[in-house]
Amino acid sequence: MQNGNWQLRVPDDSQYWVEMVKCQHACPVHTDACGYVTAIAEGRHEDAYRIARATNPFASICGRVCGAPCEANCRRGSLDEPVAIRALKRFATDKSGPETGDYAKYREGCDQRMLPPNRGDFERVAVVGAGVSGLTVAHDLVQLGYKVTVYEADSEPGGMLMVGVPVFRLPRELVQHEIQAILSMGVELKCNMRLGRDFTIASLRAEGYKAVFLGVGLPNGRKLSLPGGEAEGVYDGMEFLRAFNQGKALPMGRRIVVVGGGNVAYDVARSALRPVDAMGRDEALEEMGRGEKVAYDVARSALRSSGDKEVHVVCLESLEEMPADDVEIHEGEEEGIRLHNRRGPREIIIEKGRAAGLRMNKCVSVFNAEGRFEPQFAEGETEDLLADTIIFAIGQSSDLSFLKPEDGVASERGLIKVDRATYQTTAPDVFACGDIAHGPRLFIDAIASAHTAARSMHDFLRNTRTDVVLRKRWLPAAYTMAEGWYEEPRCNPPVVECTQRAASLENVELNYSETMAKRQGSRCLRCNINTVFDTSICIACNGCVDVCPENLIKLVGLSHLSDAEAWERLFQAGAEITTAEYAALSAEEKDELGGIMLKDESTCIRCAMCASRCPTHAIQMKRFEHYEECVSVPSPNPKILYQAAAE
Repeated sequence: MQNGNWQLRVPDDSQYWVEMVKCQHACPVHTDACGYVTAIAEGRHEDAYRIARATNPFASICGRVCGAPCEANCRRGSLDEPVAIRALKRFATDKSGPETGDYAKYREGCDQRMLPPNRGDFERVAVVGAGVSGLTVAHDLVQLGYKVTVYEADSEPGGMLMVGVPVFRLPRELVQHEIQAILSMGVELKCNMRLGRDFTIASLRAEGYKAVFLGVGLPNGRKLSLPGGEAEGVYDGMEFLRAFNQGKALPMGRRIVVVGGGNVAYDVARSALRPVDAMGRDEALEEMGRGEKVAYDVARSALRSSGDKEVHVVCLESLEEMPADDVEIHEGEEEGIRLHNRRGPREIIIEKGRAAGLRMNKCVSVFNAEGRFEPQFAEGETEDLLADTIIFAIGQSSDLSFLKPEDGVASERGLIKVDRATYQTTAPDVFACGDIAHGPRLFIDAIASAHTAARSMHDFLRNTRTDVVLRKRWLPAAYTMAEGWYEEPRCNPPVVECTQRAASLENVELNYSETMAKRQGSRCLRCNINTVFDTSICIACNGCVDVCPENLIKLVGLSHLSDAEAWERLFQAGAEITTAEYAALSAEEKDELGGIMLKDESTCIRCAMCASRCPTHAIQMKRFEHYEECVSVPSPNPKILYQAAAE
């Protein structure tokens, strides 16, 4: 509502109905979350996996660590709390994903409609970086018929999945299985091969690769330029996480301060809390019996509770402003992490050449009136926090030292310069996406950009242009909601007891039982099912208005609309009245001219009571199904997708 009048949108186009399925619309790869959540609720486990996997080559990993924009936009969240979409995806992938050791369902599960239609026995293509974006590009191109070789600087593939995400959030066996599933499609992998050290873009071209993809990410962390910032015992977050996840412990003290308020800061803090001797002990644990392992974890927990570690998180934001997920903050608090809000670092206190504490200022505001980042501090209000280890988790940066002038690849602001529509760089045969092209984002954003980059590489090599078109259809909605779906509360997946998890590297989050998964899946409001109105047979009886349990339907007079919107509808209905004449009418006179049926979609629970109540069947429940499909069309200038390259 604006200025006392309703703002309207008439559902007369496909985009309106696409946006009604809010979870799918919000997902960067448009996964049909409604589809797999409903399948889980109905016990159709293989269907659930197939739907979750269709557009996402890392469905199993996203079931563990995705930022879940689908949940942030879930319509159920307007009613009470969002459906636990990410956790339900994990339930589906645990049943049928590559972590089961069977890669056949993974290979068969890719929705071929998301790939360009023309396939063949094509050229060699090089992918640099075996992270999320690089492996997604390889996943797509190998299915089109390209001979794909992936070069990885580390000793094993995975990128940030292996070195950036803590092992207690993402089991490394799971990552290895999903990567092996991609390699099983025919992708060649070469590890311990660093761009700029072991090969160059020029050497790849000389070896016969017809296109090169750069998925090198942002491997370095950032520190603040503070007095004492180069002292011993001061690290950046990526440096720490890389060492932690590789089992190479950095020298750490007992009092640790982590600077930052996001999820990475909590990844660092919760990792730092884990016992140092837990790192690199996987082989020893495999040789232990289960009882010995539990005893070890309990012993470590007891040691910690007596003062083994003390971890603090310092951030500029208030608790409400912090970008970290609520669950991270809550679980961190359970594990003993101490949070200091509204504090900004000013200086590293040094004693005998190493960090001894952090001097902080009180932060009075983080953002200015326009909402831009512009922290303000209370002068003179300082506070010292004793520490022997300080870790900055405030962002990531690139390493573009491998670029040479002859490569023809330009950079800007520390990122590789690309055409955001195609991810082609200023060198026509070189493409890049993910964090190195658009800065730090979610894994699912990197996957989405990689799908686009793979299509663009295909177009460059095949002299085509690939368009993504929307396919849609309406179907009768024969459905029933589970008993009690309206009252069923959200229940997050169970987690390991905090006194145990802080002393081990065991995965923190456990899986739903089948009963709980079905109950949580039943909370879905099935937003792909819609109330469709036929106004030509509506008799304005108000039956739907009376029966709606959420009071979402209203029959109002034209005075509730803006004059422009109301007159437009009168004009379409054939009324002979000018805009000036209409504007001069009183509210009562406007209402006498006609009315309008409004529906607020924000919390519609798809109960179908309005459709059942309507005596003329002017309201029907219909299912809207849609998907995207790639089609190839001739391109007038396919070799130069990035216009600046031709200038």
